[in-house]
Formats: sequence, C-alpha cells, structure tokens
Amino acid sequence: MKIGILGSGLMGSKLGRLWAQCGHDVTFAYSRRSSKLERLARDCGASHGSVAEAVEEADAILLAVHWSRIEDVLAQAGDLAGQIVLNCCVPLDPTNTDLVVGTTTSGAEELAALRPKARWVSCFNTVPSEAFAPVSARKDQTPHPQVLVYGNDAGAKDVAGTLIRDIGFEPLEAGSLRTGRFVEPFAMVTAELAYGQPGGPALTYRFEKLN
Repeated sequence: MKIGILGSGLMGSKLGRLWAQCGHDVTFAYSRRSSKLERLARDCGASHGSVAEAVEEADAILLAVHWSRIEDVLAQAGDLAGQIVLNCCVPLDPTNTDLVVGTTTSGAEELAALRPKARWVSCFNTVPSEAFAPVSARKDQTPHPQVLVYGNDAGAKDVAGTLIRDIGFEPLEAGSLRTGRFVEPFAMVTAELAYGQPGGPALTYRFEKLN
C-alpha cells in the first residue's frame, strides 16, 4: 500500500516506520527541517518529499500534525478528493493542555468540513505513540489491544483496519465522525493515564462486552 505520512513528529514517524517495516511504500512529508525527513526515510527504507508528492496517488494518507498546523498542511495537500485520510490529530491548544474544539462538534468533523471530498477516518488518537513499537513486537500474541476507529466511510474504515492490524492492534468500530465529540476528550484521559500517572507511557486498552 502506498502511504503518505503528513507530519514527522512522534505519531507520524513511529507509524510510518512500522508500516514501512510491514512492506508498505511510505513517503514522509511536512517537517520544519528537511534533514529530519531525509533521516526518517533513510532509517526506514522509505521515501520523503513534499506534501503534494506524498499525497499523490496514495492509497492512504496519515494526517499527524499539531492542530495549529492543520490549515498550512491542508493548503499544501490540496482538496484530497476521493483520498482516504487517517486522522490521528487531537484539537489541542498550543500548550497541549486544552481542547480548542468540542461539545457541539469535533476536530474530526471540522476536518471533514475543510476537505469534504476526502474520505476521512479517525484512529490512533487515543493511543500514546510509545505503545506502538511494543505492540508491534507482540503482534503474534492475543488478545490484541484495540484502537478506536470512527468515520462515515465504510471503505476508509476497512483500509484503516488493515493498517491497524498490520502493527498489532485490533480496530474497534466506534461509529461516525460525530463520535469524535466524545473520543477526543477520551484521548485526554488516555494522555493523563499515560503521562501523568505511574507506570510509563506505553498505555493500551481493550474493551470487552460481557455475555
């Protein structure tokens, strides 16, 4: 699968690295320093380029930038018509302490309004990036930890599910993009558990329905 990674921070770099290890054709884009993209691509056996190059003919795009950079990166990406975009962004303020969108809408819905022709699906925004490598290393073990997945496009969810399983997680269907109104605050809870409480940040979760 050809995957464009928009963002070279912890989320984008770690997911891109793991997908490259799974054999996907990964292109890294969007960083303040081109040297960072070059290093990422070299270390992962991947490619790097402009945002336009990363999204061109991509089977899936990962949007993994700080909320303050959304307008800029989308301007470079174009209208994304018909393209599957996995969104792992949480709409945080510049200090990463408070949500700037919520209650009556969500970051997921705002992105869909900005690029209505794209096929949006949100995932990975409730799992700390520190958990990705340990989960991948144990992906032959069951049960797998889960990742909440929500969106309005069933096909986009299927593609996201494949990429989620590739690195050892199990996708957990969580409804439409509207669910983001509740998932994004939940992401703040997982961040508190990961970074604010003892035990280290490699936090995972699994929900079970009891018969």
